[in-house]
Amino acid sequence: MSELIHITDQPLDIKQVTALVAAPSLGGVNVFVGAVRNQTKEKKVIRLEYEAYEPMAISEMKKIVQQVKEKWSQASIAIHHRIGLLQTGEAAVIIAVATPHRADAFAACQFAIDTLKETVPIWKKEVFEDGEVWVSAHP
Repeated sequence: MSELIHITDQPLDIKQVTALVAAPSLGGVNVFVGAVRNQTKEKKVIRLEYEAYEPMAISEMKKIVQQVKEKWSQASIAIHHRIGLLQTGEAAVIIAVATPHRADAFAACQFAIDTLKETVPIWKKEVFEDGEVWVSAHP
């Protein structure tokens, strides 16, 4: 898997995603991992289920990559998102950003996850012991 933008129903690999952005000239590498929590609002989460409209999700993720490169010209970025059934502790999304310096890597990574949550058509259902609910990606 060497794609910078990737949606899959298979487990995500932090090392693989990070390796996609590594370069000798990029000293600041920031990795965001969104993992499945075991509780939401004091309710025990059994699992999450993610669905995506993949063609549009990929298109929106590519726009995020382009925006990051416009704001941080030397940035290298990879975004991988998981769909399907995920258990607590599993990674749902990994974003890796490398820039020459750490401050830009942090800022670009935060921009990428915030924008992903706002624009990418990926939906999450939280399954609890006593029911389930579709959660808005846009708080």
